[in-house]
Amino acid sequence: MQARHFIELIFLAGIWGAAFIFTRTATPEFGPISLITMRAGVASLILLPFVCNRVALAQITKHWRGILIVGLTNTAIPFCLFSYSLLHIGAGYASVMNATAPMFGALIGLLWLKQRISGLAVVGLVIGFFGVAILSAAQAAAFNALAVLPTLATLVATALYGYAGCFTKQYLSDVSPMALAAGSLFAATLCLLPLNIWFMPSSLPSSSSWIDAIALGSLCTALAYLLYFRLLANVGPSNALMVAYLIPAFGIMWGIILLGETFTTLMWAGVVLVISGVVLATGIIERRRLKIKPAL
Repeated sequence: MQARHFIELIFLAGIWGAAFIFTRTATPEFGPISLITMRAGVASLILLPFVCNRVALAQITKHWRGILIVGLTNTAIPFCLFSYSLLHIGAGYASVMNATAPMFGALIGLLWLKQRISGLAVVGLVIGFFGVAILSAAQAAAFNALAVLPTLATLVATALYGYAGCFTKQYLSDVSPMALAAGSLFAATLCLLPLNIWFMPSSLPSSSSWIDAIALGSLCTALAYLLYFRLLANVGPSNALMVAYLIPAFGIMWGIILLGETFTTLMWAGVVLVISGVVLATGIIERRRLKIKPAL
């Protein structure tokens, strides 16, 4: 990975880490449904011009049912669940929970796609979920017992991320990433619009919340997708996916700097266990070991 690509990777992690801050500050005024409708709508409007060509439109038309499912399971439902959870838990804590998505992807891949999983990955799953349990207990002790429900919401969201990844691999592998991103965001917006009529905020959100919502859609979704696809093309999937391990660091950092959030010793222990579990469960250590193994 060249230096400029590494800088892009850090920048992308910083943007996605900031998404939890914007969501945390804008949700109380917009509400989860309206905020995510705004986020998906702004992002889809920005990305749709990139797929206004015959090939991309043909892919979206042919696979619209699958793209709709991805829009629901990778955007509409999990984004709303995270938005709801951030009404009750810290942004840094939520960013750590978001990192469990690769673990769910490995587990669902094992159960559904019958993908092989190593003993080290199994250990990683156990360690990761043990870390989630510690984080949940620490969060409930630091705030209140009601934090358990928002924690479960984040786990459902990351499980849906894992399902969406496996579904995409199984049924949409011949759809270009940009067509899938733009199409799924547009589908998510269409699905959320009817609900938004019922859940619109009773009063007009403040200008700062509008700025947060627009930043979520334009910066943390549209621009982030463009950066991510650029990295996929330049450094490959295994290197680009390293962003998942960097997001919690930025989420915690932004939460501490911008929102004054604090982490107890028990929370930090949970963070270490979750990240360690994700690294083991996704096999990154084994892949690195194979790369440096001398050829015979």
